[in-house]
Amino acid sequence: MKYQFVDCRWELGKPDRGRELYLGGHIPGASFLDVDTDLSSPPGVRGRHPLPDPQQFAPAAARAGVGDDVFVVAYGNMGGAERLWWLLRHFGHDECAVIDFDSWHGPLVSGVEDVEPAEFTLRPRDDATIEAAELDRHREELVVVDARLPPRWRGEPNPIDKVPGRIPGALNAPWNESLPELPDGELVAYCGSGVTATVLLHRLHLAGREGKLYPGSWSEWEQLGLPVERG
Repeated sequence: MKYQFVDCRWELGKPDRGRELYLGGHIPGASFLDVDTDLSSPPGVRGRHPLPDPQQFAPAAARAGVGDDVFVVAYGNMGGAERLWWLLRHFGHDECAVIDFDSWHGPLVSGVEDVEPAEFTLRPRDDATIEAAELDRHREELVVVDARLPPRWRGEPNPIDKVPGRIPGALNAPWNESLPELPDGELVAYCGSGVTATVLLHRLHLAGREGKLYPGSWSEWEQLGLPVERG
């Protein structure tokens, strides 16, 4: 089996920053996939980072050297690597691991890599996501977990959320902290736009528990006039 490192670094509000970091220095042989343009559809009523269209994602993955016979090692920051991990599993490719870029102590190279394109076959799953209307109907029966930092979960004013608050009943499990104890039950994770929530889902997976992603997350929920809880 072949191996392919994929750089998924990014920065919220700075769409070119990820590629700048990649060009400045990356793991030798690594390709680059952009959170904003490769791992998401354009922002809109479905949120800031809607899931990419399958016909958009497959060629992007293939250009990055991600193929059916390739084991992917994703690295990044702020959920970029976990977003790729989640998307690959969502589209039927389970051969992927996530590493922390800061844990890499080997050499780095700059510039663009000549990555051999691969063939990526879509095998979409239909059990990994939940949409806003269904989540609103069943939220009292679910373990809903918000991966944003505590001030945003509490609904304090901030420059990101147009409507501060959380989905009523949502527990807080900040993406940049250790995984807390969570109640048993069917779990749904969300965050601001569906990126850092995948960090939580990845940690749960490593612990032997699966959950669903609400892809639109708060950036969609706040637009829909659905219930909001604060405090």
